[in-house]
Amino acid sequence: MNVEEFRICVFASGRGSNLQAIIDAIDRNELKCRVVFVLSNNSNSGALEIARRKDIPAFHLSEKNFHKNTFEESMLDLLDRFRPDLIVLAGYMKLVPEVVIKKYRNRIVNIHPALLPKFGGKGMYGMNVHQAVFESGEKKSGVTVHLVNEKYDEGKILFQQEVDISDCKSPEEIAEKILIVEHQIYPEVIQKIIEGKISLNNNDRPIAN
Repeated sequence: MNVEEFRICVFASGRGSNLQAIIDAIDRNELKCRVVFVLSNNSNSGALEIARRKDIPAFHLSEKNFHKNTFEESMLDLLDRFRPDLIVLAGYMKLVPEVVIKKYRNRIVNIHPALLPKFGGKGMYGMNVHQAVFESGEKKSGVTVHLVNEKYDEGKILFQQEVDISDCKSPEEIAEKILIVEHQIYPEVIQKIIEGKISLNNNDRPIAN
């Protein structure tokens, strides 16, 4: 496939800063793909507003408004309609349904604001992660990009970047440092996936910086 034709969709729950970083990288021609749609479980998500401003199809899809089977079918219908090559989770706070994971096995990636397997799992997102890292006394944290499977933060690690947090005096300072790195590496990792420099094959070894 020609890399310019590579199609991604982005799932996000919050303000959408990683989505914005991805879009900015595309606009700078550093990331050679197209965002074909954005999905959020939060109707007030900033990610949906970012998508609409860029004329990217944006959808609010929440389990609260559907019977479970209907919710899963609706998500699959969107994916079938837009045919993404890669599903990119960017601050998406929900488990992806098993039926979606099975259909898109090894084609769903997530970014986590710590060095997995530490500080991962259910409930470990956003400031919860940075609070736990701060309270642990860790001098280093970082960012992990990993494949998504049926459990929170347990998929194969694709890429990790360490961040020195020894000078951070609060969880908020850690969060600020980590977010800068997230915005830098997520587009870079996606581009490496597109170019085949990072393999989504579960048998291959991850890249660590």
